[in-house]
Amino acid sequence: MGQAQFQKRLREKARQEKQALKRERRAERAQASDDDTDEVGDVRPPEVILEELKQLHEQFDDGSMTFEDFEAAKDELVQALTIQ
Repeated sequence: MGQAQFQKRLREKARQEKQALKRERRAERAQASDDDTDEVGDVRPPEVILEELKQLHEQFDDGSMTFEDFEAAKDELVQALTIQ
């Protein structure tokens, strides 16, 4: 196996491990939010959430965040928007 192939496999493995950790954290947060149904969480007006979503898109367009981070943050904002 060439050095380039080896490096590519290492990068792919690291990416997959990072994605697995993110999935675990999302599952933990979802379970925690299911457990906290009696509590009133961080309730923000839809206008605020939409502004945060706009800023998130701008950060991604600027290249200041990875696609995986963008997707995770976007999912959280969309979920907060649909819950209300």
